[in-house]
Amino acid sequence: MLEAWELTVEDEAWHGFCSLVLPVVTAREDRAVLKIGLPDDESEHEHLVLQRWRGRGAVRLLRSDPSRRAVLLERLDRHDLSDHWDVEACEIVAGLYRILHVPVMPQLRTQASYVARWAAALAADAKTVPVPRRMVDQALALARDLCAEPATAVIHGDLHYGNVLLGERGGEERWLAIDPKPTNGDPHYELLPMLGNRFEDYTGPGTTGSARDGIRRRFHTLLDAADLDEGRARGWVIVRSILRAHWVHGAAVGAGREPTAREQDHITRCIMIAKAVQD
Repeated sequence: MLEAWELTVEDEAWHGFCSLVLPVVTAREDRAVLKIGLPDDESEHEHLVLQRWRGRGAVRLLRSDPSRRAVLLERLDRHDLSDHWDVEACEIVAGLYRILHVPVMPQLRTQASYVARWAAALAADAKTVPVPRRMVDQALALARDLCAEPATAVIHGDLHYGNVLLGERGGEERWLAIDPKPTNGDPHYELLPMLGNRFEDYTGPGTTGSARDGIRRRFHTLLDAADLDEGRARGWVIVRSILRAHWVHGAAVGAGREPTAREQDHITRCIMIAKAVQD
């Protein structure tokens, strides 16, 4: 791709869970990044949604080659929201919800199709997943009801502190979303990543109140700032939390081992979030 697009490497590569990112300079001497994604279906349509957003609330797409999972993106500052006060960060992300939730795109899959598949796997493992059975049953019932509703918007799918970077454009668009897992769905689906990331902030040095209080503070900040329906948002947080706990447990079982201490802690956190939003 460097050769095909006449790009010059400017710095060392970095990576997340699903892609490799390389800072480059174009033949016109513009600073950009080349991103090569792994072949997972959740990020398959990243180029389409970035093209649709046209840089509004998100990193700007400069060029793409879907057959190679390659996109050329504008260069952003690597400074994210990780060191922002959580209420301020939630307000920034809620503002991005309003911009990114454009009308549905016919090329995208529905989020409900994923959730239905994940919920079926959870139902099959209901007796073995380390989650209280009443919460499993609650999540399955909510998933059925929420998935029955038609999709109303394009959703990012994984918008959290680390997926919002500081732009270099100036003006009002200082903070821009990256790394979408785009689908057509319900905007209320978006909240969980903001509740589960930076979990240590709930209980770390200098914090006041309980983890439950911190979760609820973020939850209500996102609701109010984005003008979302509390009931629907609560339902999706419960569904996504329990599905996430099942995924973590299933990954360990699938590898033929018991969950590590870190994985067990993650499962506990998922259950804690599901409880906190409804206590």
